[in-house]
Amino acid sequence: MDGNLQPNDISGIVEADRAHVWHHLIQHKPFETVDPRIIVEGKGMRVWDQNGKEHLDAVSGGVWTVNVGYGRESIANAVRDQLVKMNYFAGSAGSIPGAMFSERLISKMPGLTRVYFANSGSEANEKAFKMVRQISHNKYGGKKNKILYRERDYHGTTITTLSAGGQPERNAQYGPFTPGFIEVPHCLEYRAQWDLTGAEYGKRAADAIEEVILREGPDTVGALCLEPVTAGGGVITPPEGYWERVQEICTKYDILLHIDEVVCGVGRTGTWFGYQNYGIKPDFVTMAKGVASGYAAISCCVTSERVFEMFKENADDPMSYFRDISTFGGCTAGPAAALENMRIIEDENLLENTIKMGDRMVANLEALSEKHEVIGQVRGKGLFCGAELVADRGTKEPLAEKLVQAIVGDCMKQGTIIGATNRSLPGFNNTLCFSPALIATADDIDEITNSVDEALTRVLA
Repeated sequence: MDGNLQPNDISGIVEADRAHVWHHLIQHKPFETVDPRIIVEGKGMRVWDQNGKEHLDAVSGGVWTVNVGYGRESIANAVRDQLVKMNYFAGSAGSIPGAMFSERLISKMPGLTRVYFANSGSEANEKAFKMVRQISHNKYGGKKNKILYRERDYHGTTITTLSAGGQPERNAQYGPFTPGFIEVPHCLEYRAQWDLTGAEYGKRAADAIEEVILREGPDTVGALCLEPVTAGGGVITPPEGYWERVQEICTKYDILLHIDEVVCGVGRTGTWFGYQNYGIKPDFVTMAKGVASGYAAISCCVTSERVFEMFKENADDPMSYFRDISTFGGCTAGPAAALENMRIIEDENLLENTIKMGDRMVANLEALSEKHEVIGQVRGKGLFCGAELVADRGTKEPLAEKLVQAIVGDCMKQGTIIGATNRSLPGFNNTLCFSPALIATADDIDEITNSVDEALTRVLA
């Protein structure tokens, strides 16, 4: 911290927060007796709360967002300069940063050509769903309208994106949901659904998708929506052979492939996009969190030219184009920040660093698994890692959620912020989650895993 804030300077802020702010993802009853946490400053990988306590942030802003770290003056300056010149006009017109970022982004995504701007991951996914539904009506008489999603995957918090959500606890109490969304099985080999391993397991998990398609009728299924690496459902990396088979199935049945990169996009896995690790060719790619590292609100729904052309087929029909808008998709701060965010990743070689530091984190966690039997499996891609905790390695019985949260809490007391699956899958909220900024150093990685080591020792003693 800069040292200028004193405890009494912020007491009014704490009380205003307690009295008026409705926080995300948290029960407020404890705030009747304890203070809410307020993060007042961030620099690099570190953040400080209202009491001046320093924390090493291993989850990039709590929800996998601040990819290039805190305190980037060049991004703030780019946003400020753009806002003074031109802050907003509805997306029915273009903007200079919007055009420039679209061109730069598409250069990283061979096979895709068009960028639709919005303001959140949920909204970007909803745009793709609406495109699929409109294509169904215009091309298939409304029949090919079903959208498949995968158990354990998460695609957003609106009612319709929850309809495509494979996490029952996140969906609980928010129904009834939008019809036409159909679940397919997860692909986590550690929680095997078939007596196979490796590439054979991956192929079988993908074949399960085909079975759902055949059950529903291929002429009724318009799209398949998947995360390249499942995030909140347990940091699940797909088995070998999975994605190749998924691509074959989509091609065979003329099903549009929608890859949700809201978490994995813009460097998190060590490639610009997670799907690029697997050689697949999507029709839609949605992204949000890391696009501007949280310095401005922005999301994108990127499509192939094939998809785009379907909305130009009849210029005389006033219903044939994509009749949609995202009000704040017209803000210029997002693409201005995103351009500078991308420059930083390139100039500082952060994709290479992500691969190197991700390998270190996985190796450190694997070493911890030799010391702590509670670690059942370590999974990850780049700086997106998970450690599934079990009460018994033989039976793979999940560790109790309260103990998992106690481990997270112990790390917080040490000054290290880590995550864990929660409010997702009943009985399976047992995976520790790590997604430090792409700028992480070897010392940062070691400090994170040392904190986990100490927490496991104390909590499970």
